[in-house]
Amino acid sequence: MAVARFRDSVRPMSPPLESPVPAEGASPLERVRELGPLIAASSDEIERNRRLPPALVAAMKEADLFRLLLPREYGGAELDPPGFVRVIEAIAKLDASTAWILCQTAVAATIAARLPPHAAREMWRDPHTILAWGPSTDSRAVAVEGGYRVTGTFAFASGCWYATWFGGDCAVYEPDGTPRRTEGGKPVTRRVLFPAERAAMRDIWNVIGLRGTGSDGYIVKDLFVPEDFSVARIDDPAERRNMNRLYAFSAYNLFATGFAALALGVARSLLDSFVDLAKAKTPRGFKTTLRDDGASQMEVGFAEARLRAARMYLMGTVGEAWDEAQRVNEVSLDTRMAIRLAATYAIRQAKDVAETAFDAAGTTAVFASSPFERRMRDLHAVALQLQGRKSHFQTVGQYLLGLDPELGWI
Repeated sequence: MAVARFRDSVRPMSPPLESPVPAEGASPLERVRELGPLIAASSDEIERNRRLPPALVAAMKEADLFRLLLPREYGGAELDPPGFVRVIEAIAKLDASTAWILCQTAVAATIAARLPPHAAREMWRDPHTILAWGPSTDSRAVAVEGGYRVTGTFAFASGCWYATWFGGDCAVYEPDGTPRRTEGGKPVTRRVLFPAERAAMRDIWNVIGLRGTGSDGYIVKDLFVPEDFSVARIDDPAERRNMNRLYAFSAYNLFATGFAALALGVARSLLDSFVDLAKAKTPRGFKTTLRDDGASQMEVGFAEARLRAARMYLMGTVGEAWDEAQRVNEVSLDTRMAIRLAATYAIRQAKDVAETAFDAAGTTAVFASSPFERRMRDLHAVALQLQGRKSHFQTVGQYLLGLDPELGWI
């Protein structure tokens, strides 16, 4: 009955679209490579308009990229984590905002593994469904018969301009207005899901880095959301309904590794751009090109070592975690800590390598027409985001020292 009321609250859905057909036999990484020229050609427009152009979004849908991590039973690819991080890295070499949006929305789709099947089918019956969500500081979900009445203002919702469904984290309140709490006394928070057309959009993403993600916001007021279209904010193993190995990974595990791969991809492009520049540029006051300068040679060698080491560390950790998931269908706390450490380290190293290349490029780097300036801004934005926080090193350190760290982002 509650679901029927939810469906009745929106306009009738059109019949399911015919599933897009990717290139026959092409792997996700091969499909990304086929889209490479379009992504690269769109980068200036993405930066200028703070959005992905419609043609690029359509091409990504047709390539089934937004369904990379969706369960197969709902039309997804269930791509393994090592394959997923390689896809994000490859796109990030071309455009960071495009990679960010794909990582955010593809990981968001893993929530289908925790929803009742009828709710997941309702959301992904359209093969072009995209789910986006963002945090909130003022949202509340008041418990009512069959679900919640949701009111809140949400932000940082990457991909929201292309999304057909939204999510939002809400503190749960009882009908009498008192906060709902766990047995341990902590506030209960639910992630509620609803059709995007039920929200009012907010254009607030005016930033210096990752401009093209359009990570804007939306508002809902007194919106009914059935219980079946909600899950715990922090992945609860008890809610897991799909037991395929991919879903032993939490959303936080996948966000961490995906955004770390993104940072590495951007840093790789920036460092490669400096190598190309060094072969041709003779700085003012120099008698030879940067390539022939001993200091530049040392900087390039050291930066290359740091970037390769960070990448191998990340990829090795993801591979070991995937091996564990395939063996025992879970990701242990030890492994989750290892993922958090490797991902944070990779992001911080990518930022440092990029800064080295940016500085070495001299005044060439400050021009918007150069391949340095935008990538540097994008990487700084990545490092400032949740996944790049330095405090994650403290969390892992506490764990290694036998203390009880906060596990909210692990």
